[in-house]
Amino acid sequence: MNILLLGSGGRESAFAWKISQSEHCSQLFIAPGNGGTGAYGKNVPLNINDFEAVKRLVTKENIQMVVVGPEEPLVKGIHDFFTNDPAIAHIPVIGPKKEGAILEGSKDFSKQFMARHGIPTASSRSFTKETLAEGIAYLQDHALPVVLKADGLAAGKGVLILENTAEAQQELELMLSGKFGEAGTTVVIEEFLTGIELSVFVLTDGENYVILPEAKDYKRIGQGDTGLNTGGMGSVSPVPFADEAFLSQIEQSIIIPTVEGLKKDGIDYTGFIFFGLIKVGDKPYVIEYNCRMGDPETESVIPRIESDLVELFMAAAKKNLDNFTLQISDKRAATVMIVAGGYPGDYEKGKAISGIENVRESLVFHAGTSLEGGIVKTNGGRVIAVTSLQDDQFQALQSATADAARIYFDGKYFREDIGFDLI
Repeated sequence: MNILLLGSGGRESAFAWKISQSEHCSQLFIAPGNGGTGAYGKNVPLNINDFEAVKRLVTKENIQMVVVGPEEPLVKGIHDFFTNDPAIAHIPVIGPKKEGAILEGSKDFSKQFMARHGIPTASSRSFTKETLAEGIAYLQDHALPVVLKADGLAAGKGVLILENTAEAQQELELMLSGKFGEAGTTVVIEEFLTGIELSVFVLTDGENYVILPEAKDYKRIGQGDTGLNTGGMGSVSPVPFADEAFLSQIEQSIIIPTVEGLKKDGIDYTGFIFFGLIKVGDKPYVIEYNCRMGDPETESVIPRIESDLVELFMAAAKKNLDNFTLQISDKRAATVMIVAGGYPGDYEKGKAISGIENVRESLVFHAGTSLEGGIVKTNGGRVIAVTSLQDDQFQALQSATADAARIYFDGKYFREDIGFDLI
């Protein structure tokens, strides 16, 4: 079958790499793709939020399955667009409809959803501009630190952790006055939980689910998990502290109530659910839901999946996931993200990249790259993900770090300590 993959990041590079290996994939189209995804299929320059343009491509190339990588087209309703158009309604879309994607699109909705279905999460309340005075009063009695979250999608910038009540009140006013645009018309004030984070992923067909390998990502820019938050500087899978008993607890207290809760609420959900979790003591709590796979976690998770990914997607589309057994490698994966100098602040694009051919023991997943005149250049903050799959965690970390050092561009930076805290 001809398959269309929407997106342009490291997550989509990992998907493209895996999808292209399937015997069920005749031709893969990646829209818009990046400087590396052309190795797995055909890049198509396309605005993936222009659904009419997506339809024209799907019709022209006889696309028989659409896989949606990023959250924005899902939150904007691309699955609904297909379902509601008789000409393309027969084409399965891997990714939830708009009413399911709101799990990520609205933090206030997800908090209400968790409360309604008894899913463990931090205590919280939501406020709007009209209830600002109540929000300030709530902050005055709130324990510190406190978490403020813009309700909508804010490009990863809408979450603030504040140590000072006066500063928290000021930020609440700024957020409700438009600091994050439409995303901040509602702000969730949330209890700060202390623990260690991990990411768990499932693919669900709305009735059944398959649990994918778990991962842990590293968001801080600096060594030792210091400095500013980023989109993710690396990841590892599996997660050593997530033993069988803890993962079973996650399934019973979080995954099952989430899938059942969607059904009870009448939400037809076909796609990934990303559970951003924190382990507090011995108990898991949900920090956030995402309606797609994570990045850079995908770059560690996908290489550990031995099953045919397209067969997994076909089972989800046909609501046959209860008959699908996912084969997962026992090997350890480590991903190191190479970023542009200055990231996550201001950074330059257009730097020529060299040395990719010198990588010895790792997979190279392009993220923020472009291909110009046969030369791969930087085209984003997070540029390349280097993933090593080895028999033990230390070897994987060592190989990924060594191979990241073999790639060069002006101003490049990467953390050399990803995952070493878990050994």
